[in-house]
Amino acid sequence: MINFAQTFIDALSLGSLYALAALGIGLLFGILRLINFAYGDLITLGAYALIIPSTEAVATLFIGGWPWFMVIIAVAVIVVAAALLSDLLVFRHIRRADPATLMIASFAVSFVIQNVILMFYGSRPKSVDLWSNLNYQIAVGGLRIPLLQIVTILATLVLMGGLTLLLKRTALGIQMRAAAEDFRMARYLGVRGNLVIGLAFAISGVLAAVASLLLLSQTGTLSQTMGVPLMLFAFIATVVGGMGSLIGAATGGFAVAFASVFLQAYLPDDLRPFRDSFVFGIVILMLLFRPAGLVPTKALVERV
Repeated sequence: MINFAQTFIDALSLGSLYALAALGIGLLFGILRLINFAYGDLITLGAYALIIPSTEAVATLFIGGWPWFMVIIAVAVIVVAAALLSDLLVFRHIRRADPATLMIASFAVSFVIQNVILMFYGSRPKSVDLWSNLNYQIAVGGLRIPLLQIVTILATLVLMGGLTLLLKRTALGIQMRAAAEDFRMARYLGVRGNLVIGLAFAISGVLAAVASLLLLSQTGTLSQTMGVPLMLFAFIATVVGGMGSLIGAATGGFAVAFASVFLQAYLPDDLRPFRDSFVFGIVILMLLFRPAGLVPTKALVERV
């Protein structure tokens, strides 16, 4: 029973991280039908913003050495600025393009961000000591829960609650929901398209910033592709949950994480190296029987 509870908490923590990234991807897809494959690089950029540019193996903290609340604000500002800049320079000019063109453009933005990081920080992976006190373990009965897992779960719940309140209780949130239902009709009814899209990019940037800090605290290692695996699992989560549905994106994030962690814990030892194959096999079977995802949306006509 203790092992099951420990595995459940591990899955809940990983699912929280996947859900954060999936919400950032799902928010943009809901309004723009944009699958932003540069989202993982925004997460990477947020992590690299913490250190002084160098080619050393051990990074020297700059922003990362500030008080925690200032670190969060500074990284959020940097990542939001990068997200808005990508919209201003790239996506704003091709908004009327089909989803495939938007997706290819996001690959180009991803490539640019990765190479900018390489120019300033080099290709050498770096170790970073960020908030090491969060590795302290809290004993609850027979369970040993790292403080970082509790912080990850609470941060996700707070951000999900704040996003829900924004979308349901504010005028801008209502405009965003209307744009997600029918962007053209929403503009005819007075919704300011540039404002709504800019807000979506800004919110996705905040989510990416928090995800980057949590991810770096867990791994302690920087590389120019560190955000890509998280983005890929988050994208799978949005597909599983239902493209265009924020509730579905979060649900999909937890579903993928629970499948991954429980398979790692309970598969026979000789099959554990193939855990991801089993996870993706489950995803394929689920989509064969429920292609619209766990929480489908009526507004979505095409499925990517």
